[in-house]
Amino acid sequence: MSDDVTGKPLPSVALESTEGRTVQLPDDLKGKWTVLYTYPKDDTPGCTKEACSFRDNKEQFDKAGVRLYGVSLDDLDSHRAFVEKYGINFPLLADTEHRLTEALGSYGDQEWQGQVFKGVSRDTFLVDPDGVVRAAWRKVNPINTMHEAWEELQRHL
Repeated sequence: MSDDVTGKPLPSVALESTEGRTVQLPDDLKGKWTVLYTYPKDDTPGCTKEACSFRDNKEQFDKAGVRLYGVSLDDLDSHRAFVEKYGINFPLLADTEHRLTEALGSYGDQEWQGQVFKGVSRDTFLVDPDGVVRAAWRKVNPINTMHEAWEELQRHL
């Protein structure tokens, strides 16, 4: 779980959200714990499983006062369609210029079916109320990552 972004503040980035507003990182996250996860592409099998896992467990995060955000390179139209199709109940952020994902080390060479391309890896970050990354998981399993983040959160709440 150790990573070069752990212990560092989130980069200063403004991203459009499916909530219909711009989220200013890290400022808009301050004051609460946040789980922020990066994923390759809306409405693909693994990304759908991951988003639905967080969706199905959002109530426990809400009760603990923890925010959830998903981030990919997809634009807001793609995000909105994904949210509507699967009833995603937390905001998705559009990092179309890969400023956040690159700063977090999630953007770069990816491999799928033997092809190498530039894209986003499936990573999860736990951000403290001061906007500092406290834990990072790389190339996570889309089904297990929600549970891993929740378990780590329990040590901090």
